[in-house]
Amino acid sequence: MASASNATSGAAGISAAAASPQTAAPIPAPAFSAPFPVPAPATVNLLRPPVPLRRPDPAPPAPDVQARRQLLVGEFILEYVLRRSTRRSIGFMIDDDGLRVTAPKRCTLAEIDNAIRAKQHWILSKLDERRQRRAARLEKPPIEWIDGAVLPYLGSEITLRLYTAARNRSDFNPVTRELSMGLVQGATEHLLKERVKAWMKREAEQLFEQRLDLYAARLGVRHSAFSLTSAGTRWGSCTAQRVIRLNWKLVHFSLPLIDYVVAHELAHILEMNHSPRFWAAVESIYPRYAEAKELLRKRAQELPVLFS
Repeated sequence: MASASNATSGAAGISAAAASPQTAAPIPAPAFSAPFPVPAPATVNLLRPPVPLRRPDPAPPAPDVQARRQLLVGEFILEYVLRRSTRRSIGFMIDDDGLRVTAPKRCTLAEIDNAIRAKQHWILSKLDERRQRRAARLEKPPIEWIDGAVLPYLGSEITLRLYTAARNRSDFNPVTRELSMGLVQGATEHLLKERVKAWMKREAEQLFEQRLDLYAARLGVRHSAFSLTSAGTRWGSCTAQRVIRLNWKLVHFSLPLIDYVVAHELAHILEMNHSPRFWAAVESIYPRYAEAKELLRKRAQELPVLFS
């Protein structure tokens, strides 16, 4: 679900090629408390004490190679980052760093500024919403990457268990809800975070593929490809070529919320817009979409800061 994207963009977000809509009987949505079964892994013998983590040296900041501009919009001075591309239209994206504008190389600065002014109400409201969400996240204490750390996973929590091992390995026990990470001596906190992220991405990819196949069959559509994204401002997108991308961080949320995003993006194969026909397609396979849409927004604000 895109929290910030221009309607003129080449991809529809939580946005895709038009095709003939097909009629499907309403399918009940899964109960919001339904767990997703995960195969039990092999037993791991934990060693104590946990492997100590060495904090890496801070990386130098990356240079900002994109042009920063300012524009007077009403009573506000709006700063934005401008990037030129081969796209045909002007696109807007809101993230924690503010407004990013992508424009065709042929567009003049005056045309870009006029496009921003035309969308100023949407831009300012999204920037304010983003600031509030960021402030709410920063109020939460960051995860302390130690043995016993609690991580959000599929709408619930799992416990991180660390132990010394001859080689790096990962095992998840769905009964105890423990993610065990074997780490070699001298492992850094950065390595641990990357290992946990890689495990979550693998789980997300497998789960999302299953849910896409399930809901595509119910809607009577087919997507041409699927991939994960790490986008900071949208949960999913669907291109005119029926390529669906889903944010791997959805794996933090419960299965019904994941299913809503899946149903949303698949419906864009029929309607690359957010018209009444689009929402009717979503409702045909996910009747409780309005509830899920609002709950996803709320849960996103409640997530702790995991990976910087």
